[in-house]
Amino acid sequence: MTYSIVARDPETGELGVAVQSHWFSVGSIVTWARPGVGAVATQANAEAAYGPDALALLADGVPAPDALERLVAADPGRPSRQVAVVDAAGRVGAHTGPKCIACAGHVTGQGVSCQANIMVSERVWPAMLKAFSAASDSSLTLRLLDALDAAEREGGDLRGRQSAAILVVPAEGEPWRTTVSLRVEDHPEPLPELRRLVALHDAYRLAGQADELLNAGREEEAGRLYVQASERAPGNHELLFWAGLGTVASGDVQGGVAKVRAAIAMQPGWRELLPRLPAELAPAATVVLAALGPSA
Repeated sequence: MTYSIVARDPETGELGVAVQSHWFSVGSIVTWARPGVGAVATQANAEAAYGPDALALLADGVPAPDALERLVAADPGRPSRQVAVVDAAGRVGAHTGPKCIACAGHVTGQGVSCQANIMVSERVWPAMLKAFSAASDSSLTLRLLDALDAAEREGGDLRGRQSAAILVVPAEGEPWRTTVSLRVEDHPEPLPELRRLVALHDAYRLAGQADELLNAGREEEAGRLYVQASERAPGNHELLFWAGLGTVASGDVQGGVAKVRAAIAMQPGWRELLPRLPAELAPAATVVLAALGPSA
């Protein structure tokens, strides 16, 4: 019912897992990862415990193949399970039980495993690995998405499509820290929607960096990042509003006010927010208010 990929980026050390299925909220079941530890996909007749249990073994220093072997051996439901694990060293373990519904199988490479069940054909998982390997110059996030798209081009899930998810974690950090954590729970075209969310996530990541610069009093630098964030998410009125303030802070009052006007046209609440902004946080707000006038 699912195709997924788990992988480690050899350049950044990031770990990730991505999945698509004709099943509601597949990401809440399949995707598991922890910074500096590993990533896990558990599917078919899915047993979610494989996720935290495998990560716990990896955190104790057990290599991915051995960790998976231990868990599979202790699982009476193993004939119908499909699980893949990659650890922080790029070692891979994968299991496709003989009772997984055809077409089912997996293929592994250096630091990566692609697996699928209830597929249209056996071409699905090899196509995923080929697409992932071909995109070696891209970020891990985009390579994972490319693998999912390749599966869909080969027909994907025999039953169609419903949900998708991607989880990428950094090479080190607290257990809760993520680079990307996004889910499409129920959608007629989950993969295009997941790509849209990844692009929006990237835009908001820039906006978050701009927030930190703003808090540090570096308003012009923050303004430039807000503008970049808005350009990556056309039509997003929140990012457009902050890009307007940032443009004013950079010295282009006319251009900045135009952006703020456009944001207000999409969401009038931004006009009410302007006078609430502390001067030390957004000094450009007073300039914009004066330019807009009382009837804006």
